[in-house]
Amino acid sequence: MGIARESSAVPGAGGDGAAFSPVSAAASTQGFTPIAEYAFLSDCHTGALLGPDGAIDWLSIPRFDSPSLFTALLDRSAGQFRVGPYGVYVPLARRYLPGTNVVETTWMTRGGWLVVRDALAIGQWREGADTGPQTRPPTDQASQQTLVRLIECVQGQIELEVVCEPMFDYAQEPAVWELSSDEHGGIAHGRGKHGPDGEEMEVRLVSDLRLGVESSRVRARHTMAEGEKCFVALGWAADLKVPRTVDEAERWMSETFHYWRGWLNDGDFPDHQWASYLQRSALALKGLTYGPTGAMVAALTTSLPETPGGERNWDYRYTWMRDATFTLYALHALGLDWEADDFMQFIVDLGRNDDGSLQIMYGIGGERDLTERTLDHLQGYDHSRPVRVGNGAYRQRQNDVYGAVVDSVYLHTKRRNHMPHDLWPLVEAQVQCAASIWREPDQGIWEARGEPKHYVSSKLMCWVALDRGARLAEIFGDPEMAEKWQQIADEIHQDILQRGVSERGVFRQHYDTDALDASLLLMPILRFLPPNDDRLRRTILAIADELTEHGLVLRYKVEETDDGLHGKEGTFAICSFWLVSALSEIGEKERARRLCQRMLSLASPLGLYAEEIDAESGSHLGNFPQAFTHLALINAVQHVIADELTMR
Repeated sequence: MGIARESSAVPGAGGDGAAFSPVSAAASTQGFTPIAEYAFLSDCHTGALLGPDGAIDWLSIPRFDSPSLFTALLDRSAGQFRVGPYGVYVPLARRYLPGTNVVETTWMTRGGWLVVRDALAIGQWREGADTGPQTRPPTDQASQQTLVRLIECVQGQIELEVVCEPMFDYAQEPAVWELSSDEHGGIAHGRGKHGPDGEEMEVRLVSDLRLGVESSRVRARHTMAEGEKCFVALGWAADLKVPRTVDEAERWMSETFHYWRGWLNDGDFPDHQWASYLQRSALALKGLTYGPTGAMVAALTTSLPETPGGERNWDYRYTWMRDATFTLYALHALGLDWEADDFMQFIVDLGRNDDGSLQIMYGIGGERDLTERTLDHLQGYDHSRPVRVGNGAYRQRQNDVYGAVVDSVYLHTKRRNHMPHDLWPLVEAQVQCAASIWREPDQGIWEARGEPKHYVSSKLMCWVALDRGARLAEIFGDPEMAEKWQQIADEIHQDILQRGVSERGVFRQHYDTDALDASLLLMPILRFLPPNDDRLRRTILAIADELTEHGLVLRYKVEETDDGLHGKEGTFAICSFWLVSALSEIGEKERARRLCQRMLSLASPLGLYAEEIDAESGSHLGNFPQAFTHLALINAVQHVIADELTMR
């Protein structure tokens, strides 16, 4: 269960008397941590990124989309929380405790060995935690709104260092500390929102180490002896409750990894060598889910660049309707029906436009206004600016949203063998919207900021809305409506075949170009044409051969697409996983297996994926971890496993 691959420190650090140089290790941390080197922690309310140097570089409280408390991810001077050996910055090994989102880091120094375990605590629900409005049925376990860090010297002696420097509201409000009289705890104050109208926020730090204040940071140094344990905990619950002793901290940690393992046990995973990738993806997706509403954020972060030093930097801490189909498929495919039910109900509860349509994206609490702004005081990851919060794409019209929602209802209905009554009004409204606008241009699945176009993928998803809507109308008992919608679906289908195919018999990006687009890989997955159709096959193979860099798939060629932006971008991991599924669908099973194996080999050391992968270096680019990538991974891996079973 889980991926427990270890990342080595420096050559020769593991033994045979090879010298370990803290100086050279520290030198490697002067710049920004590679995106793929981060570990992801979650309590299903918010998440944190933990660097290999032992520093929390990103944490927003109390929600995923709240202003950040630690922002060193986007500016090295913007606050972090480090626990590790003094003067040593490269660990010997890191792993997730199998079946959990708890991270274990092992350090070796000249003096001894140190093990640190980190988790955002989940435990028994308690009054006083105030986890915010709850629109989904509450469970017995809940976020403790506390980061717990357990430290143990397992051999020799270790000089331990703790540095905690919170900076509220995206590093615009340095903390003001009040230490307790016993020097084992303190409360940091700061405005949660910059400016005179910002409300005061408090976080509590507690440790069995003696703490001291240096300006806006708290520090501790202590020489640990073999067998000694200590802890540090940072909490932000309404009652500011945190563990007070190392025994309490161990209990909170134990409850957390029991929660994750118990949750994973409810899933359905194959007895296969790639099962660990499915499990890690499931844990990542659960970790990106906002428990109170059932919403899933597209990624934990904002403004990690698609191109280092470029402007393609977006805030992904929201829920996109286009992800609905893939979310429902993945959750149901892995037997995670509770999460699928919660996500479906989140969609039902969302506020709609005047015509009954849904926005393309929402806040995780159902918020509709996601006004975009820039944080010009931050230098950006790897000096990539601007840093954005909010996402202006929420105002766009993307005609694919209707099909994504209706298809998700169809998948959910098939799984449940019935359609709850509150889903039909949602279905009817989305299908009617698709029927009325399918002839109009839009911004497309990739949210291009150029002029609207007649994107084939948008027409495809309008067809999905009408086709699945017709099937749901039959289930609902309205054959007249089913026939009407099916006729429109057939009309859209014919329009795509007449206008969406180039002279060489390949589907095009939009009606006014012959350029390729990776979103066309969805055609076989969505059953637009049978897998033996020549046009479909030529399209998939053309994308595999012409829209790739070193075998990995681009969304589109930026020089052929008016997306309103400048600069290049990496290959999109989701598109490469889509290609795996598409190749499998058309019978290219061996080619699908090889590509899937390569994509799995490009996972981060802890089994996670960002949005993009640089085809030459294998570096991860874009926001991290990316839900859409892990959703596509699940579909791709299950395609390959099914192929293997049929070939036996």
